Amino acid sequence: MTGRRSATKVPSVEIRPARAADWSLIWPFFNRIVLAGQTYAFPEDLTEESGRGWWMEEPPGRTVVAVEGDVVLGSAKMGPNRPGRGAHIGTASFMVAPEHTGRGVGRALGEHVVEQLRADGYHGIQFNAVVETNHAAVALWLSLGFRILATVPEAFDHRDHGLVGLHVMYQRLIDVREEPLPER
Repeated sequence: MTGRRSATKVPSVEIRPARAADWSLIWPFFNRIVLAGQTYAFPEDLTEESGRGWWMEEPPGRTVVAVEGDVVLGSAKMGPNRPGRGAHIGTASFMVAPEHTGRGVGRALGEHVVEQLRADGYHGIQFNAVVETNHAAVALWLSLGFRILATVPEAFDHRDHGLVGLHVMYQRLIDVREEPLPER
């Protein structure tokens, strides 16, 4: 047993743009995940109002929610990784409510974000900080075509494991007719 609750998969989860009213439904699991200290290096003293600025993206970024009826199962935010000359590479962050993990919500959000950033014309997606001990997320991103380009040692202060590495992960979205990415 992995500790995950046994649940029905969510094959047809609806993913839609987040509305302002969704924040009050995202905040409870956002806050729990941040305070758990295992996957995000966000400040732990965020309030509901200040947390909104860390998650609810403004254009050119966007935030989406995965819903089942009126229940928000998870959320993702996406947009350019850097401004200006780095804006052709996208980035994204994901959170799934702990009570809904293991149901395919993260995969549905990941697939949605990859397709959305591709449709938006991004050349690739770079994840700047995937905690190396977040095995489920690392496995998901690898299965969706991401590669680990580097691991910054001791870059994350994990609540349970102390200092652990942060992976920089990347997926090319377009054929740039150049040399393939070097193998790691």
